[in-house]
Amino acid sequence: MDAHLRELRYFVATAEELTVTAAAARLFVSQPALSKQLRALERRLGFDLFVRQPRGLALTSQGSALLPVAQSMLEAWDRGYAEARALSHPRQLVVGMQTAVGRDLQRPAVQRFRDRAPGWTVSLRLVGWDDPTAGLADGTSDVAFVWLPISADDIATRILIREPRWVALPEGHALAERAEIPFPLLLDEPFVALPAAAGALRDFWLALDARPAPPVIAAEATAADEVLELVNAGVGIALIAEGNARLYKRPGLTFRPVAGLPPAELALAWRQSDPREAVHLFVDSVE
Repeated sequence: MDAHLRELRYFVATAEELTVTAAAARLFVSQPALSKQLRALERRLGFDLFVRQPRGLALTSQGSALLPVAQSMLEAWDRGYAEARALSHPRQLVVGMQTAVGRDLQRPAVQRFRDRAPGWTVSLRLVGWDDPTAGLADGTSDVAFVWLPISADDIATRILIREPRWVALPEGHALAERAEIPFPLLLDEPFVALPAAAGALRDFWLALDARPAPPVIAAEATAADEVLELVNAGVGIALIAEGNARLYKRPGLTFRPVAGLPPAELALAWRQSDPREAVHLFVDSVE
C-alpha cells in the first residue's frame, strides 16, 4: 500500500505534536481537514495510527513503528528535491514575499548579493497568504521576507523591522476622522481575514489575543491587493502594517494607526538546513 508524501507529512507532524490543533497550525491546514486526512490514511493502512484521548493523541504501536520510517523518508525526499532543484536552476536564488517589501530593504539587498555572488540571478516571487512561509515550507523559495509569527519546522528568522499596526477603512467610515483609533472601537467591525491556512498569522492580523470574543469575519483574502479591494468595497476592515499603509495607498481607502496593539514584525526567513553559500550570502546582504 503506497502512501503519498502529503499524507506522510500529516502523519509525522501529528505524531510529533500529539495534538491536531498544533499539527494543523504547523502544516497550515484546518483542523477538520487534517483529521479527515488522518482517518483516510488509517483506513487505507488497515490499522489505527493514533489513540484519541480527551487531551490529545497517543501513538499506537503501529504508529510508533511507522514514525521513524516516515521521518527518514521525508528527510531524504526534501534533501533530494533541494539538490535536484538546485541542478535545474544552479545559479538562481528565489526570494519569496507576501506583500511588497519596500522600506529600502529589498533593492539594496539584491544589489549587495549580486556584488558578492557574481553570476547569480535573483528571482522575486509573490506568494499568497495561504502559505505564511512565502514558499520556504515547500522549497519553492530559497529565502523570504515574511510577517511573523510563522510556525514551521526548520525555518530561521531575523527580525528586520517592527511597525505599529494600522487599520484600513473605506473612505467615509465613521472612524476615519479620528487621528488614532483605540482597538476596542474596532471590536464590533466586520474584518477581512487571511485564509485559515495562514494559522497564527491570520490570528495576529485579527488581533485575537486582544479580543474578548471572536471577530466577525466578513470575507477572506489570499493577497494584500484582495484585502484592500474588499475594504474599498465596504465589505470589512483590516489591520495592516504602518509601512504597508504607505506602500498600498490608493483612492477610496483611509489608513489610521491603532492604539493598544503590539507592533507587527517583518523578518527575513530561510531554511536552517539549507547549506548553500548563496543563501547565507543573501541573508548577510539584508541590513
